[in-house]
Amino acid sequence: MKGKKILYVNQEVEPYIVGSHLAQQGANLPRAALENGAEVRTFIPKYGVINERRNQLHDVHRLSGLNLMIAKEDYTLIIKVASIQGTRLQVYFIDNLEFFSTRHGILHDETDEPYADNDQRGVFFAKGVLETIKKLRWMPDLIHCNGWFASYIPPMVRLAYKHDPLFSKVKIATSLYEDNLNESIGVAPKESAAVLKLPEEELTLLADGSHRVLSELAIRYSDAVIVGDMDVDPSMIHYAEERGKAVHTLRTPENIDDVYAKIFANEQAKV
Repeated sequence: MKGKKILYVNQEVEPYIVGSHLAQQGANLPRAALENGAEVRTFIPKYGVINERRNQLHDVHRLSGLNLMIAKEDYTLIIKVASIQGTRLQVYFIDNLEFFSTRHGILHDETDEPYADNDQRGVFFAKGVLETIKKLRWMPDLIHCNGWFASYIPPMVRLAYKHDPLFSKVKIATSLYEDNLNESIGVAPKESAAVLKLPEEELTLLADGSHRVLSELAIRYSDAVIVGDMDVDPSMIHYAEERGKAVHTLRTPENIDDVYAKIFANEQAKV
């Protein structure tokens, strides 16, 4: 892995979000890759529950200010950065006042219902990550997506950014975790998913509006699927295998070098 450039797109990262295996992986995987000689960039949404002062977040003015069009509306991209204490790992935060920092929940409101615009939030996050990478002029060798909220990245890279030379040779891996696959991703997925440049048949499919469908789209446009949790729904693994995707297990960072080597070599490994 030494010398490889790895982009991590995370739904959660400790210590900013705590209490889940997904958040632990969001910190442990990029840290392990960094320690093993990779060049790493890692991203997370700047949820309102993340305390900026306590976690020492700083605005990155040279990367902020771009307006992204989502569902026919313009939203301002704000980039912040912080370092996880005791490590060399920097974390970039994708923010927007309407979508993230002014809300008191992560993906659910105070009644524990998913935000109705989670779909638009996810598309904004994904596009914000890719546009920031473009501003950095940093060409990743591998994009590793962790959590369903990062599932917009694979189709966006392969379709909306397919002519961008920065992503022309990149490998994409999607990690699957325990998830309520029937939960809604929002009320207007068709409008915002048009940003992904999906073909018509997949826009129709996405109108179902569930985590399952979005995860299936991520699998379709990924080079490899990674089982990141003990309780991944077996149907998702079966879906990946049916489509000839390489399936690997990476529940802890100990075998990260081996898994990434197989992804770069296009090797198939069964769970």
